[in-house]
Amino acid sequence: MDDRTNTITGWVLFSGIVALGLVSLSGRYFHADKEHRPEKMGYAIEGVVSSGGEAKEEPIEARLAAADIAKGEATFGKCKSCHTNNAGGASGIGPNLFGVVGEGVGAGRGGYAFSDGLKALGGKWDWATLDSWLKSPKAMVSGTKMSFAGLSDGADRANVIAYMNAQGSNLPMPVAAAPADTKEGAAPEASAAASAAPAAAKQ
Repeated sequence: MDDRTNTITGWVLFSGIVALGLVSLSGRYFHADKEHRPEKMGYAIEGVVSSGGEAKEEPIEARLAAADIAKGEATFGKCKSCHTNNAGGASGIGPNLFGVVGEGVGAGRGGYAFSDGLKALGGKWDWATLDSWLKSPKAMVSGTKMSFAGLSDGADRANVIAYMNAQGSNLPMPVAAAPADTKEGAAPEASAAASAAPAAAKQ
């Protein structure tokens, strides 16, 4: 009986040893030449933007060409707690914005007290300047009194700019640049220059 018990015990131990050996061998096989984690995981898929990056935004001229004034008016509702935009309207926390498109930055507006940073910026509220301002006022002008965080969506900004332009400025909208001619020897067409732009915000 003792011999039979010893035999069974021996076979059980032997089976365990074989199983451990197989696990070790299979692990080495499947991890052969894979000791190091790849420097870049996965594969790039064309047309898909990774979570760590942003899609390239169209120029403001192209976005304005497709802008929706009605949507811009709806989005401008976020600004009404600080701004008026009717003719002769009084300034509130921020200046009245009627006819501000194309006006000098930090100028006029019925004597509104703009921040020193905004007055030092200079230039005019052209399309590109206003687009940058609406995206992030604090990133554009350090020390601005405008507390609004900005509009991250480029289409929303274009809609607001188009709406602002329709409120007393009515400047000619810019023309989006045509795609460059890719034929050999052909020079890309120059984009049409934009004249002026809406303004914004509580300075």
